[in-house]
Amino acid sequence: MRIAVPCSNDDGLESEISMHFGRSPYYTFVDINDNKVENVQVIPVPYAEHNVGDLPNFVKENRGEVVIAYGMGGRAVDFFNQLEIKVVTGAYGKVKDAVDAFLKGNIRTDGNWRDKEEFGHHDHDTPSH
Repeated sequence: MRIAVPCSNDDGLESEISMHFGRSPYYTFVDINDNKVENVQVIPVPYAEHNVGDLPNFVKENRGEVVIAYGMGGRAVDFFNQLEIKVVTGAYGKVKDAVDAFLKGNIRTDGNWRDKEEFGHHDHDTPSH
């Protein structure tokens, strides 16, 4: 399995998860084999500006199968799902901690990330319940 995590810096497993995947300058790709980290690769996002679908395609081109992120709009989630990439939102902290918790099935997420002021412009992307 290959996990992609949008990061605010390029420190690999020590990187901090970016608060908004669309503004992340780096993605850390973590290869998992037998529930253990096998390889870590940090790739700078190749776009100064991106269009809808560019980042999901970037993750797919780099063989990502799961995205662990903090904030993400509904259209982006839909794009990832269309590419058969699983999305986990609300994750925060260091990449290593989020990946480890994901593998153990107990990842801590901020269920209120959509309420943060920064994500208010995504309200139209996410159906209200």
